[in-house]
Amino acid sequence: MTTPSVPTGVGAPPQGPPPPTKGPYRRAQVDPLGGLRTPADPPWDVYLTGTVFLDIIFTGLDSAPVRGTESWARGMGSSPGGVANMATALARLGLKTSLAAAFGDDHYGDYCWDALEQGEGIDLSPSRTVPGWHSPVTVSMAYEGERTMVSHGHEPPPEEPAPDCPPHARAAVASLVPGTRAPWIAQAASKGTRVFADVGWDDTGAWDLAGLADLEHCEAFLPNAEEAMRYTRTRSPQEAAHALTEHVPVAVVTLGAEGAYAVDGRTGETAVVPAIAVEALDPTGAGDVFVAGFVTGSLAGWPLADRLAFAGLTAALSVQEFGGSLSAPGWAEIGAWWRQVRSLESQDREALRRYAFLADLVPREAGRPWPLRRAVPTIGFRRSA
Repeated sequence: MTTPSVPTGVGAPPQGPPPPTKGPYRRAQVDPLGGLRTPADPPWDVYLTGTVFLDIIFTGLDSAPVRGTESWARGMGSSPGGVANMATALARLGLKTSLAAAFGDDHYGDYCWDALEQGEGIDLSPSRTVPGWHSPVTVSMAYEGERTMVSHGHEPPPEEPAPDCPPHARAAVASLVPGTRAPWIAQAASKGTRVFADVGWDDTGAWDLAGLADLEHCEAFLPNAEEAMRYTRTRSPQEAAHALTEHVPVAVVTLGAEGAYAVDGRTGETAVVPAIAVEALDPTGAGDVFVAGFVTGSLAGWPLADRLAFAGLTAALSVQEFGGSLSAPGWAEIGAWWRQVRSLESQDREALRRYAFLADLVPREAGRPWPLRRAVPTIGFRRSA
């Protein structure tokens, strides 16, 4: 089914830390865990750690830059990127999110910190500012539905002694690195935190599952089809997903334009959900948004197929906007999509039933202009007196 562009959602969760007092986003309109919360809950729904980049996104390019020429873009935006893409996506879906990251003590670092803490309501108490360290930067050029990126950065100085365990949270999102253990993953899992993991491309070419040592502490693993087949030495994404359940309880294999396939090895449940057809402007951060959607549905206790459908929907909505964290949808966008697609007579009624679980979740708003386009922020505007 084809979806139109949708209005923006907004960030800080309705329970937990105080809502932002400034910034472009308001509270998330939906708490997907509202019926499950108790006074004994952990203080955070999701914990994650990683590197925050300043993303500078050029849009409106007719083609790829040509060597020896100057290209002018019709649009530009800036936002926190890297692990901030995932953190923002989680927060906008109403999850109380805590992020541990290093920030440069330059203006870029100040901007990213303020955008995440004040703008999105993300807890940065485990994060730190590193004196004398400049923020990593990525320049992204979007054209013809694809992107080209150039990044620059330096490793931050070694961290000071970390606490024995990361903040107590219902879940954590980890990016596994072949051949490297991250001690915090085992520490978090030992405290009952549900760990969801993805992985990047294995530049060594080994593709050895034994090298993903922390996989044993994870509840779910979400590679793409190529990664899954290489790690399992299988010939199809479906075979790969089933093979992965020998190492992790839940395997989710993303299939790009074909959707996603998932297997719960504990119950034998499987699910396949086709992708939603959209006009893709920029795929930056779509994988992070997919994981955020799946984590949200998992913590809410939804059936596997609903979790997969929700993850695919949020990722589809994100690629209709430019930028990484800028494009992460919130509940207002999800609700606007749901109301719009149901109002179109051309929509496949059977296909819409796959998303019927949204009916009791989305904000019940009416009369908002359609579509509501998101403003693309940049650095440097001074507030008028």
